[in-house]
Amino acid sequence: MTKANTPFRYDYVGSFLRPDYLKKARADFEAGTITAKELKEVEDKAIIDLVKKQKEAGYHVITDGEFRRATWHLDFMWGFNGVEHKKTEKGVSFHGEAALIDDTWLSGKIVAKEHPFVEHFKFVKALEDENTVAKQTIPAPAQFFQQMIIPANIETTRKFYPTDEELIDDIAKAYRKVIKDLYEAGCRNIQLDDCTWGVLVAEGSVERYGKNANLKDITEKLLKVNNLAIENKPEDLVINTHICRGNYHSAYFSSGAYDPIAEPLFGRENVDAYYLEFDDERSGGFEPLQAITGDKKVVLGLITSKSPKLEDKNVIISRIKEASKYIPLDRLYLSPQCGFASCEIGNKLTEKEQWAKLALVKEIAEEVWGK
Repeated sequence: MTKANTPFRYDYVGSFLRPDYLKKARADFEAGTITAKELKEVEDKAIIDLVKKQKEAGYHVITDGEFRRATWHLDFMWGFNGVEHKKTEKGVSFHGEAALIDDTWLSGKIVAKEHPFVEHFKFVKALEDENTVAKQTIPAPAQFFQQMIIPANIETTRKFYPTDEELIDDIAKAYRKVIKDLYEAGCRNIQLDDCTWGVLVAEGSVERYGKNANLKDITEKLLKVNNLAIENKPEDLVINTHICRGNYHSAYFSSGAYDPIAEPLFGRENVDAYYLEFDDERSGGFEPLQAITGDKKVVLGLITSKSPKLEDKNVIISRIKEASKYIPLDRLYLSPQCGFASCEIGNKLTEKEQWAKLALVKEIAEEVWGK
């Protein structure tokens, strides 16, 4: 294992396109034609192959590509007592497409049990070598909180949690247990994936919370649950966050610059680094980066995972230079804006095109920061 931690000068968010044989195995398992053991064998093979490719691409971080999940966020929630889910009838409205992800709600108090993601991490951890370190991606606590207070769920949530404060306390407590277990399993790099801030910056806020929602109050609660969940973390545990505006089959959920949420998110969230979506005009400019406090790092998501078209290298280098007006170059890093397959369906590009994107990220980073 390398002693270095995330982020790296050239980096990625974490999810990768699933190979067809893995998609088939998961469908077969759902249909009851293969066993859980048989599915795990297929998943193991796919993950070993993926990590081999990550290393061959020259990257220093390894992940399981989220190959054992249907979605980037909901599967994690299902790992707690008190959470139920079923196939959706209408999904979540993205621009141009409905995200057909399971309806997920509370059926009782949230209690952390032995979370399956800990065993998932151990499998990747065993694949580390002297040049690589494993990171674990999980949805941010704020994402869990948001899921349970949306209009479709709030009535059910109130049966178990009369107030948001009680809900926040139990979510944070459950997360602290999983984070502790991951740490004891050898994890030193955790990434909190968070679409809640991306929802707040735009028209998506009304879609998600309802037209009468107090967005300022929600903002403070998102910040509170995230910070409470990582309170008193071990000194040598790196916790980063990835901020996104939605990524499903190359469709997006919301648009808007970071300006409205810069002060709470960049100024007061107690993470080590931000992986930020900046791949098109939907994300606005770099000025909000001025709100980042302390020595926190910024991973510029300037390469899009939503399209196979390769970016102009000179344009990207110019944008990195522009961002360095607000954050020193030695605290800037480069990655795609999001994963390649936040859900099983994946984005609209091929595996070959996926690796070409990551080769471009590495090439640009080495030109800007050196090898």
